[in-house]
Amino acid sequence: MAIFFEFEADFVDSLRCIPMQVRYKLDTCGIKLKLSDWHHMNQDERTALVELPCTTETEIKAYQDYLQQLILDRTGKPAATLPIESEPAWMDSSNIPTSIQEKAQEIGVILTQQQWANLNPLQRFALIKLSRSGHENKNFPQAIAEFNLRE
Repeated sequence: MAIFFEFEADFVDSLRCIPMQVRYKLDTCGIKLKLSDWHHMNQDERTALVELPCTTETEIKAYQDYLQQLILDRTGKPAATLPIESEPAWMDSSNIPTSIQEKAQEIGVILTQQQWANLNPLQRFALIKLSRSGHENKNFPQAIAEFNLRE
């Protein structure tokens, strides 16, 4: 099932940007997908990357193989790989990453451990990605509001 966040609403219909659920799958299967590579794909291929499962070992391998072949077919070059974290921060519901605490405090929000624990892994992943330095963080406040993290 495709899950899109409200803060992604401006590009979901066209899929002109890589949605968080695909970015989550990329980190899960260890493939770096550049936006330029994403733009080489047609709408059906982008939709497939949104909809294909990527949870079990078998699904992760199938997603990785499909994406590698797709990137090779579209660009003529193999996709760069990323290390796959054995214990990614978004799966840890007991520890709020410092980057998120700092980014939240910048907008006047104090995140509690209970709030963090109540988020699902995709929501935690989104906050981690949106709080990274060097990332355009305009969607971070929107995600905080969407996830009901303002007191």
